[in-house]
Amino acid sequence: MDLAMEFATALPGTLLLFAYAVLFALVEIEIEGKDGWAINLPTWFRRTPTYARAYGWLLSGKPLTGYHAVMFFIPFVSFHVGLAFGQPWSWGLEARLIATYLVWNVTWDFLWFALNPAFGWRRFRKGEIWWHSGTWVGRVPIDYVNATWLSIVVASLPWLVRGNASTLRHHAICIVTMLAMTILAALAAPIYQRWYRHMRRPDSDERPAPSR
Repeated sequence: MDLAMEFATALPGTLLLFAYAVLFALVEIEIEGKDGWAINLPTWFRRTPTYARAYGWLLSGKPLTGYHAVMFFIPFVSFHVGLAFGQPWSWGLEARLIATYLVWNVTWDFLWFALNPAFGWRRFRKGEIWWHSGTWVGRVPIDYVNATWLSIVVASLPWLVRGNASTLRHHAICIVTMLAMTILAALAAPIYQRWYRHMRRPDSDERPAPSR
C-alpha cells in the first residue's frame, strides 16, 4: 500500500479522533471555565503523598486530582472499546492505540487553551498557566514534547521488533493530520468564543432560583 492510500485509509479514523478531542476540550471548558486543572472543582487535590509525587514527576510537577485520575482513563478505556466488539488484540495494535492516545492527549489539552475564551493562543505561554509551570520548548510545554516523542517510540516498536513499519507510518499520518486540524481549530476558535460569551450574557440564564 503506497503512502497516499495509507493516508486515505487512516484519515477518517483520525478525523473522528480529532472530533473526540474537540468534544473533550469543550466539555472541560464547560466544567472548568477559566480555572484549569480542576482548581475550583469539588474534587480532591494532592501534591505530597507518594502517589501524587510520582504523578508529578511524570507530568512536570502537576498535582494529582480526583478529576484527572478519572478523566485520563476515560479516553484510554474508550480507545480500547473495539476489543469488546470482536476486534482481535495484538501487541502491534496495542502499540498503535497507546501511541495514538498520547498524541490525542496533547491535542485535547491544547484545544482546551485554544478554544477557551479565558486563554486562546495569546495566553498560551510560560508564566500564564500555573499547571504548566515547568520547562517549555519554544511555545509548547515540555509535557507536549515528551508525549510526542514517547508516542513515536511506542509506534516504532513493531518496526524495531518485527520489521513492520505500518504502525509507524500510520502514526506519522496521525500526527500530521492532528496538527493540521488543530491549527484550523485554533484559527476558528473566535467563532466558538463568541458563542460561549453569548450564552453567558447577563440575565440570559434560565435555571430556577435555588430553594431556601
